[in-house]
Amino acid sequence: MTELHHDILVAGGGIAGLTAAAAFGQAGFSVLCVDPAPPVTEREAEGADLRTTAFLQPAQAMLARAGLWERLAPHAMPLQTMRIMDISGEMERQRVRRDFDAADISDAPFGWNLPNWLLRREMAARLEEMPGVSFRPGVAATDLFTRTGEARVRLSDGDEARARLVIAADGRNSPMRHAAGIGARTLRFGQKALAFAVTHPIPHENVSTEIHLKGGPFTLVPLPDHEGKPSSAVVWMEEGREALRLRDLPAEALEATMSARSAWLLGPLSLASQITLWPIVSQLADRFAGERLALVAEAAHVVPPIGAQGLNMSLADLAALLELAEARPEGLGDAEMLAAYDRKRALDVRMRVAGVSMLNGVSMLGGQPFGMLRARGIAALHGIAPVRRGLMRLGLGAGNAPRP
Repeated sequence: MTELHHDILVAGGGIAGLTAAAAFGQAGFSVLCVDPAPPVTEREAEGADLRTTAFLQPAQAMLARAGLWERLAPHAMPLQTMRIMDISGEMERQRVRRDFDAADISDAPFGWNLPNWLLRREMAARLEEMPGVSFRPGVAATDLFTRTGEARVRLSDGDEARARLVIAADGRNSPMRHAAGIGARTLRFGQKALAFAVTHPIPHENVSTEIHLKGGPFTLVPLPDHEGKPSSAVVWMEEGREALRLRDLPAEALEATMSARSAWLLGPLSLASQITLWPIVSQLADRFAGERLALVAEAAHVVPPIGAQGLNMSLADLAALLELAEARPEGLGDAEMLAAYDRKRALDVRMRVAGVSMLNGVSMLGGQPFGMLRARGIAALHGIAPVRRGLMRLGLGAGNAPRP
């Protein structure tokens, strides 16, 4: 057995974990990042994560601070407009389409969209360049033992890591959270999300669109052109059995169904990738810190993929943790720092988890009365200018600077 000594151990090599390793390494801390599975970094490879992530303005600032944005920017697709539609009404007057333009509040786009497989490729490459960071894919953090002055983490290859702070970015079933005895409450919606890429004849014009109907939203998010054609990422939320049925349709039947579900907004959609399927849950940890342990990302909170909140909340976790570490580096991982982290994130996270969960519950409801209610709500929120601008700023997070 080898003993490994670092300031920080990051458990989890997903997007949040890799960002954490880069951000703390950039700040001068020595970091070990471990993950049980090597990252899949090719679009067509088995196990590739075909979802995309829209980084809102504060999240982009965090990536720049971590030294990651320079690598990511050439691949990023700006999101200038967020469109919300409801197509549940049979009559045209019940259908609502409203656009929220980032120009109303900022000189920058709402955010930038990137495929998850590409993010992991570029982030892992960045860690290879950093002398103070060690990334060990294929190695899991299995057990956690903490004392007042340090944490000891047993690794799946038999080594033991000693660190002043453990950052648990190891997912919704976090082994580190379980090892620390921190519980979590989970709400299951009975939904699954299909994630894949499409091409279409009508350009997306940097508009991200959520189309609401019974079962959950159908979201089109801009991607760079694919094989010379306009392309978008799709996240299609449906009741679980219906999602499985859709996944198993022949390609031609699926394309006809998805084109109709998109209200033909971009013309006929053509499948341009594999299809992956993800369960939809909402989850909240009982607290976000333990002795020498900070929970971030899905180890702390999980939300349905609505409004680009999930990973942006995760990067807000990292920004708060990094701010505390840099303000008092001698206290890295101590009780004072971690209590401050828990206080700093608790209210914002709980409000966003509750809000997104409520929106998803309403979006699932069927029947004409609920469709009319959604449509009227969208129209009302858009029609009152101060409310519209306030909601857009809330969606971006506290870090954006509104236009005077």
